[in-house]
Amino acid sequence: MVISNKALRFIIATFVICLPFISFANPETATTNAQNVESQEGSKSGHEAHAEPTDVKSEIKEFINHHLLDAHDFTFNANKETGEHYGFSLPIILWDNGLQMFSSSEFHHGPIADVAEHNGNFYKIHHEKIYKTDASGELTEEHGHPTNVRPLDLSITKSVFGILTVALVMFLVFAGLAKSYAKNGGISSGVGRFFEPLVLYVRDEIAIPNIGEKHYKKYMSYLLTIFFFILFLNILGLAPFGFNVTGNITITLSLAVLTYLITTFTANKNYWSHMLWMPGVPVILRPVLALIELLGTIIKPFSLMIRLYANMMAGHVVLMSIIGLMFIFKSWIGSSLSFVLAFALSILEILVAFLQAYIFTMLSSLYFGAGNEEHHHEEAHH
Repeated sequence: MVISNKALRFIIATFVICLPFISFANPETATTNAQNVESQEGSKSGHEAHAEPTDVKSEIKEFINHHLLDAHDFTFNANKETGEHYGFSLPIILWDNGLQMFSSSEFHHGPIADVAEHNGNFYKIHHEKIYKTDASGELTEEHGHPTNVRPLDLSITKSVFGILTVALVMFLVFAGLAKSYAKNGGISSGVGRFFEPLVLYVRDEIAIPNIGEKHYKKYMSYLLTIFFFILFLNILGLAPFGFNVTGNITITLSLAVLTYLITTFTANKNYWSHMLWMPGVPVILRPVLALIELLGTIIKPFSLMIRLYANMMAGHVVLMSIIGLMFIFKSWIGSSLSFVLAFALSILEILVAFLQAYIFTMLSSLYFGAGNEEHHHEEAHH
C-alpha cells in the first residue's frame, strides 16, 4: 500500500502533537502533584516563599530566571547537596564611602551564605544585586523588596566580561584584516577572509543604499562596529556558559542611545527644518507636526532597544525551556524529541543572531540617511 506524502506528514504531525499527553511520559505525576501542594502550602509565609525549589519544574524555572539575570561569577556546575561550585569568580568593585574591591568568592566562603565582609562592611548578594547589611546578613523587606542601602556597583559582571571579550576579539580580528590588506596589496588573508564579505555587504547593501555615496563613509566605522558587536554577542549568548548580554535591556538601551545621539548630532539643517517647521502644510498645523516628529525621534531608538532585547531574550527562554523538557519527560521518546527540537532551535538561533545584527544596523543606517537627506529643489517652488 502506498501512502501519499501529505497523509504521511499528517500522521507524523499528529503523533508529535500527542506525545506530551502519553501517560508514561511522566510516571511521577502523583509525586510531583504532592510536591506542588506542599510548595503551595509553604508559600503562605514570606520567608518560605524564597526557599529553594523542590520539584523539577520549579528548578528549571529558577535556572532559566537565573540565566536571564546578570551574575557576579561564572558557575559551570553546582552541587546542591555538598554546596560545591565549579567555576571562577569575578572582581567586585563597589563605591561605599570609598572604593571597595574584593572577589565575588567572598560571598560563598564566609560563615553566612551570600554575605561578604570587607573593611568592616558587610554586603549581601540577593538576586544578583548587592545590598549593605549587618553581620547577620538580614535584609529588611517591604512589599517583597529589600530596602537596604545599595552601594554603587561597578563590578565586572558576566555581561561586562562578555563585552570585554568581544571587544578584544573584534580588535584582534579586524586589526589582522587591516594588516593583511596593507601587506598583500588589498587582498585579505587569515581569519579576516571570512569576515571580509560581511564588511563589503554592510558597505554595499546597507550603508550606501540608505545613506548615499556622499555621506556613508563617515558612518561606516560605527555601522561595522555595531553590526559585528551585536553579532558576536548574539553568538556568544548561545555558548553554554550563561552569557545573555543582548538579552539585557541595559545593553540594548545603550546601543540605541548611541544611534540616537549620532543621528541627532550629525543631522543636517534640512533634517531639522523639515522636522520643526514642515513645509507644504498649513502654518497652524506645523507646531503640532513638530511635536509629533520630535516624539518620533524618541520612539525610533526605543523600538531599536525593544526589538533586539525581546527577540534575544525570547530565544533564550524558549531554547532553555525545551532543553528543560528533557528532564521532565521520563521516557526516551519525549527526551529524544526535546533534544531534536532544542538542536533545531539552536540552528535557528544562529540565523536570528545574524538577522538581529542586520536589522539593528539597517535601521541605524536608515536614521542616518534621513538625517543627511539633501534638500529637494521641487519643494522650494511650493
